[in-house]
Amino acid sequence: MSALEHLPGIDNGLLRFLTCGSVDDGKSTLIGRLLFDSKTILADTLNAMEKTSAKRGMTAVDLSLLTDGLQAEREQGITIDVAYRYFSTGTRKYIIADAPGHEQYTRNMVTAASTANLAIILVDARKGMLNQTRRHSTIAHLLGIPHLLVAINKMDLVDYDQATYESIKAEYTKFAHKIGLKDVRFIPLSALAGDMVVERGERMPWYEGPTLMQILEAAPAAHTERPESFRFPVQFVCRPQDSANPDLHDYRGFMGRVESGEIAVGDAVTVLPNGLTSRVKAIEIGGQKIDRAIHEQSVTLLLEDEIDTSRGDMIVKSAEAPEPVKQIDANVCWLSETPMSPARTYLVRHTSREVKAKIAKIDYRLDINTLEHEPVTTLVMNDIARLSLKLAQPIFADAYRSNRATGAFIIIDESTNNTVGAGMIA
Repeated sequence: MSALEHLPGIDNGLLRFLTCGSVDDGKSTLIGRLLFDSKTILADTLNAMEKTSAKRGMTAVDLSLLTDGLQAEREQGITIDVAYRYFSTGTRKYIIADAPGHEQYTRNMVTAASTANLAIILVDARKGMLNQTRRHSTIAHLLGIPHLLVAINKMDLVDYDQATYESIKAEYTKFAHKIGLKDVRFIPLSALAGDMVVERGERMPWYEGPTLMQILEAAPAAHTERPESFRFPVQFVCRPQDSANPDLHDYRGFMGRVESGEIAVGDAVTVLPNGLTSRVKAIEIGGQKIDRAIHEQSVTLLLEDEIDTSRGDMIVKSAEAPEPVKQIDANVCWLSETPMSPARTYLVRHTSREVKAKIAKIDYRLDINTLEHEPVTTLVMNDIARLSLKLAQPIFADAYRSNRATGAFIIIDESTNNTVGAGMIA
């Protein structure tokens, strides 16, 4: 049976997944193979790839050209920036993030992993597990990616040897237990030859599991299996100025995106930080009234009572209201080339709310190669650390592992308006 045929239990929701691994593990080639074998490459793109491959003296199409988009990447044959690709198979849609493998681009991987629901960790069958394999797995775990797939690639270069696959699988399983990874699957494949990517091939009869595409087709699209609480950060208060339309005289709509959960007309809600309560009078999307809004829909909420609300406030269900906090403990990846200065005041942007903040303390820096906790007094680019932040005003946050939308924030340099850090609330 073709891997693209409909399988029982398939989740048809959009799947965001990440590919990562050491340098030359074949990440870009794997993505190219997925797109090529699923017949989602446009004819003109394929023609350009064939010409570029011929200039390099290659007899076959270099599939990595699909994602190695920067000139510097193509010249060096590596991935530097995060490359995103979009494709669909007829049963679901995908967004792929191809993250760089080099340690100096850790911040790029953190950016790519922040929205992924599944990570493919590539391992070169010839080399086995490397420090970068452990580092990428640790980052994926730290960022709460719920599903990990360890793809042992380049099986064609070890003669499709089952013992090699089993040895790497056993080593990774031991490591996964050490750092607390729970949902981990393994698959042997050859991105270059196409075995076990979209089609099974005939050279690994000893592997009886699904192909990579079959795993992706059935992977859950949701970040968590538990229902998330309703969170609606207000982005804009809509007060139409149209004296000719009496229906708009008292119109007061709160516009934003449903970051998690769902809401229906008649539900009891609380507006934070003032704590006032009301009920949902109407929900509008594109000028049309709807009865219910779900996760990731951008809508306008109208309440039964007139409540003073502005951008940065949050509307939640009254039974699911989070506690406002003025100090947070978080895992932070430092993104800026300028080191952190604990004496400075920064801006924290959490959903649509911005507050001033100071670094209360840095608990430790995580050595992502050894998993050791190191005492430090500052952070430099690509560092990942646990720290505490004191906020000038409260935010309405959840732990990152239970709610990505309200558990994440960015740190902004007030003087330059540059994003200097990305945080995940512990």
